[in-house]
Amino acid sequence: MPTEPEPSAWVIPPPSPDADDLVAVGADLEPGTVLQAYRRGLFPMPAGGVHDRGAPASWWSPRDRGVLPLDGLRVSRSLRQSVRRLHTTTNHAFEHVITRCAELSRHGAWISQDIVDAYIRLHRLGWSHSVETWDDDGGLVGGLYGIAVGGAFAGESMYHEPGAAGRDASKVALVELIRLLRADSDPRRLLDVQWQTAHLASLGVIEIPRAEYLWRLGQALAAPLPPAFA
Repeated sequence: MPTEPEPSAWVIPPPSPDADDLVAVGADLEPGTVLQAYRRGLFPMPAGGVHDRGAPASWWSPRDRGVLPLDGLRVSRSLRQSVRRLHTTTNHAFEHVITRCAELSRHGAWISQDIVDAYIRLHRLGWSHSVETWDDDGGLVGGLYGIAVGGAFAGESMYHEPGAAGRDASKVALVELIRLLRADSDPRRLLDVQWQTAHLASLGVIEIPRAEYLWRLGQALAAPLPPAFA
């Protein structure tokens, strides 16, 4: 079971109905602060870019929240083949996965070193998790990471290595994550991906209004952790 950290010295307000996506700025990225935010439907993301180390934390709650229904993942024929070709593990290489997700060479990179450090601390306390994808030679070719709080999993980022070896590797990790979340068939579970993008929409991600998301989050938080993360 994860270890509950010291309570935060800060109070991050829940989003009001008419709030913009950016809800608050300030506080810190200590484990207690980050968990408080997730439990209120917010997450940290640097507003000033990945180079803005040491800047005040920015807390977001999209008006239109991207979620992936656990029965809604679109699995193409090529992805089914990749699932058979590649292998997955859970929490075997968290620091490697988050570091690769954060690399500045990636298109749309947003994960600052402050974020990396914060989620590594949360991983050591048992809150943040990774799913890794490996090839037959034992090479790590992709993965994803996120935070599990009760029955809610907030997917933060995923990556795959370039070339044929990494083809579909991040999607294979997503297939495995959904299998883990569905293991005990608890209908309250929620897979949050923050924003819908064209790529995520192609995988089955939908948008729901903030109010609906917060209601579903409350239901999910009342559920136990998935067995894989307990």
